Amino acid sequence: MSVKVFKDGITVENLKTLLDMTPFAAFLRPEIIKCEDGYAELHVAMRRELTQHHGYAHGAVIGCIADSACAWAAGSVAGDVVTAEYKINLLAPAVGDKLIGRGYVLKSGRSMVVARSEVFAAKGERERLVAAALATIAVLQ
Repeated sequence: MSVKVFKDGITVENLKTLLDMTPFAAFLRPEIIKCEDGYAELHVAMRRELTQHHGYAHGAVIGCIADSACAWAAGSVAGDVVTAEYKINLLAPAVGDKLIGRGYVLKSGRSMVVARSEVFAAKGERERLVAAALATIAVLQ
């Protein structure tokens, strides 16, 4: 994993500690693959508790991954942030071994960051795009 110090001295290790202290994130168990320079990638292993009645990943899980990828990408350039708003399009059923969220900063300002993310369902080496999101991330002063 690539280690980077964010704007406010926050590191990926700090982010992992924060995740461990957040009950829902601890339940989701995201693995931070990369978080630096306006980009974030996280993986979540699929398990039964994350599915809905058809066996697909639940939309709320996909939304959380999309939101987290945007917020972490934003945090890597802006420091301490919170999501102000996001919009997600669920594009296909999410079936696979893991879910992958990739977030990208589109524009970073003093008080807000606009980011986008994509969520993929992966089975082995094959990835399928299952969701796309756009988020407004508020920078905490």
